[in-house]
Amino acid sequence: MAYDWLDKSEYPFKSHYFNVNGQAMHYIEEGSGDVILYVHGTPSWSFDFRNVIKRLIVKYRCIAIDHIGFGLSSKPEDYNYSTQNHSKTLEKFVLDKDLNNVTLVVHDFGGPIGLNFAIQYPEKIKRLVIINSWLWSCENDPDFIKLKWALKSPLLPILYRYFNFSPRYILPNSFGEIKLTKHLLKHYTRPFANASQRSGGLAFTQSLLDDQGWFEELWDKRQSIAQKPALFIWGMQDKIVKPHNLDKFQSVFVDATTLKLQESGHFPQEEQPRAAANAILSFMHTSDRVM
Repeated sequence: MAYDWLDKSEYPFKSHYFNVNGQAMHYIEEGSGDVILYVHGTPSWSFDFRNVIKRLIVKYRCIAIDHIGFGLSSKPEDYNYSTQNHSKTLEKFVLDKDLNNVTLVVHDFGGPIGLNFAIQYPEKIKRLVIINSWLWSCENDPDFIKLKWALKSPLLPILYRYFNFSPRYILPNSFGEIKLTKHLLKHYTRPFANASQRSGGLAFTQSLLDDQGWFEELWDKRQSIAQKPALFIWGMQDKIVKPHNLDKFQSVFVDATTLKLQESGHFPQEEQPRAAANAILSFMHTSDRVM
């Protein structure tokens, strides 16, 4: 499928498709060596990891998926876009491709989606890289309490479907000091070409209302992965998932390394990809020596 808006110099990867639930899930697979699997959040896709991947494919086999409803994957208007179903799709993908000794990189909603898989299949996970995400209920978080009124607003579906609100407005305003250019912003807005293709992003807003109990269940199972070497890459200017969430993650993992990016907001892999990639390279080299 051709995408005339896609700048192949920015995203110079060959497209692959995995058929699941009657839909085509797009993914890229580049390089060789130990597997690094990238799991994005909303309203993004594998594009936001591109500059990290370009540096890491020299040594590693990098695989990055686009959730159904995002990026270059199918975007049916009616589909089970629940966070849990995205995690089941990831499970089917990893098991079908028989991926092992995986370094799992997760961001935003990719956290609960990917870490749920890791909790269920810890034997397949070698390391974890967690970027501005969470794994617990936010019901008592003051920021979430303030947000709930907006999530419940009947205007929200209109904003998402007819104004492409999440990639057009929320995403660029979640950055820190390093701003997104209009050229790059196009790569986040254009995958959602019309109202019928915007159900995936809207479903994630519903997940924030419906799935807090499930997030807390994952937190209760955290010991399954607490011994894994973990790298935290955190944009300290994140206005969405603030630094106190990093503190909570750090309280769990006994073998953890942290990179705090003072200039970055919610998307460090887009805002400061060189720093993120170098941190992952160093982390993998160090943990290999220990192992």
